[in-house]
Amino acid sequence: MTTSPPRKPSQDVWPEEIRLSKAKNRLEIRFDDGAQFSLLAELLRVESPSAEVQGHGAGQKTTPAGKQDILISSIEPVGNYAIRLSFSDGHNTGLFSWGLLYDYALRQDQLMADYLARLASDGARRN
Repeated sequence: MTTSPPRKPSQDVWPEEIRLSKAKNRLEIRFDDGAQFSLLAELLRVESPSAEVQGHGAGQKTTPAGKQDILISSIEPVGNYAIRLSFSDGHNTGLFSWGLLYDYALRQDQLMADYLARLASDGARRN
């Protein structure tokens, strides 16, 4: 869900509101440029900026399977630049900066399509 023309992810962005959906399966964010996004917990979990998912270098990214029903357990601020999300599977090591969240929001359809393609290639499932 985008409600205004988004700016490029390279620009400085600042969240005005971050909240968890009632079902805990979406992160709702409104930025200072008026753009509003709703990000699936599943997408945030499988694209976590943690070393567990992204690896420590090129070609080391993993594709977590079975995350379709994942929930966000908690949101913790980290300084004034990011949040740490804890997920229902215990994962909590990724720091989501404002710019990263904005970037993921802009590219969420493509990120999800890429994730589904990686799962299919691995012979894995979302649930």
